[in-house]
Amino acid sequence: MIVGLDHADDAGVYRVTDDIALIQTVDFFTPIVDDPYSFGQIAAANALSDVYAMGGVPKTAMNLVGFPIKEMDISILRSIIRGGLDKLSEAGVILVGGHSVEDKELKYGLSVTGFVHPEKVLTKKHLRQGDRLILTKPLGTGIINTAIKGGLAPEDLVRDVTRLMTTLNRGPAEIMGRYPVHACTDITGFGLLGHLAEMVLDSPLGLAVHAERVPVMSAALEYAGMGLMPAGLHKNREFHGPGVIFEETVSPVRRDILFDPQTSGGLLIALPGDRADELLRELRDSGIPDAAVIGEVVPAEEKERIRVL
Repeated sequence: MIVGLDHADDAGVYRVTDDIALIQTVDFFTPIVDDPYSFGQIAAANALSDVYAMGGVPKTAMNLVGFPIKEMDISILRSIIRGGLDKLSEAGVILVGGHSVEDKELKYGLSVTGFVHPEKVLTKKHLRQGDRLILTKPLGTGIINTAIKGGLAPEDLVRDVTRLMTTLNRGPAEIMGRYPVHACTDITGFGLLGHLAEMVLDSPLGLAVHAERVPVMSAALEYAGMGLMPAGLHKNREFHGPGVIFEETVSPVRRDILFDPQTSGGLLIALPGDRADELLRELRDSGIPDAAVIGEVVPAEEKERIRVL
């Protein structure tokens, strides 16, 4: 076992041979958009992301379904499964089976297995002083999805956030594989600051985050300014907030968004500072325009792990 239960990481990793290790992960959730096909795509992209974050290549997947067969037409489930299957096909992943149960609340997701060389496994740990942090997708999906559920989001915004959540992290993962990356994770339910806190847990190092450099969907800034925020944001702030020091210049809205729980968020990549600009250029040239250097690894102050500037 290379990565197991003793690590708070994105997936488990088991060495099979000197050259091959298996990555295993599972993720499922309730619908966050109304369109069944899009929901299937989002769930699949989200589940696949853990394998990319570990430096691996996803190979096979199995569906996990909870469906209220007495309340919903089976055509809805077919659309969800088709969305997931199309996203797996885009990723070059084979669906090998799955399991379904009758459930009062609709749920869908996948268990995913991938391959990685045992010496190329990426985890949340192994940060080094001077590393730069690159984020590949903008924040704000949790806030915008709350607006969607409340019927406040216009159709063009629904399309934009759906497109963001259905975008695979395959591209940035393939690009970062050519660089000396020290650590990586994907940004999901714990929000940016929650995942950063995991990266420096039990570490002598800290993180400096530049709030204005963090890419954010403009609509999320607007909704957050109106006080429209998901319950998960408040939970993230309550749990991780005590370990974060905010400079007075950081606005309340920006503070909130850094705790916003994401669905199928981007990769957070840590690599030597002298290679960060090169990786950033390649990411942007490959069609990932929102990628940004958002901070750096620094010595930790006493009782302080993360400082937001």
